[in-house]
Amino acid sequence: MQAPAPQPRRRGRPPRDAARLDQARQALLRAGVAMLTERGFTPVGIEEILTRVGVPKGSFYHYFGSKAEFGLALIDSYAAYFAAKLDRWFLDDALPPLDRLRGFIGDARAGMEKYDFARGCLVGNLGQEVAALPAPFRARLIDALRDWETRTAACFRAAVDSGDLPSDTDCDQLARAFWIGWEGAVLRAKLDRNGSALDIYAQHFLRSAGGSA
Repeated sequence: MQAPAPQPRRRGRPPRDAARLDQARQALLRAGVAMLTERGFTPVGIEEILTRVGVPKGSFYHYFGSKAEFGLALIDSYAAYFAAKLDRWFLDDALPPLDRLRGFIGDARAGMEKYDFARGCLVGNLGQEVAALPAPFRARLIDALRDWETRTAACFRAAVDSGDLPSDTDCDQLARAFWIGWEGAVLRAKLDRNGSALDIYAQHFLRSAGGSA
């Protein structure tokens, strides 16, 4: 009986458990989002994030090719998380459309309050330091904001259909105005360490849009 042919020897590191790798990668993303919503991209070092998660320093490049690649993954992760939050509120047919917006605002305010208003919006934070960030970040941040605007505009169109907003409302422009103002209100809430800016903005926006505050 002929002996089986010898198998070629694998080069490099032995294969790792895919689930364990994904678990560590997700932990790095969660820690990165938490730290960047407080301090932004430039001041946070990779070593800080690795220490928080308990991942050895030399292992970072098993998960991400560079800090820039990690930053883009953080934007994508945060954008997807936030889009799901918007859908949870804006697609809730049990609520009138503008009450969905109010629900989102209240939920976001409670999230900031939970962390003593130290954490803001990752997209807004990175937008403020975009001149110092790698070039691909700008387009990725704009894509996230445009996606949020699209979801918000759909909610406003539902409000037009229900009569809660005037029939001539430009829903796309109104959604863009909401996010321009909202990001500023989140920044002010971080500065003030309280939610009054969010409350003032929400009341003014709803009143000026044509819905009751």
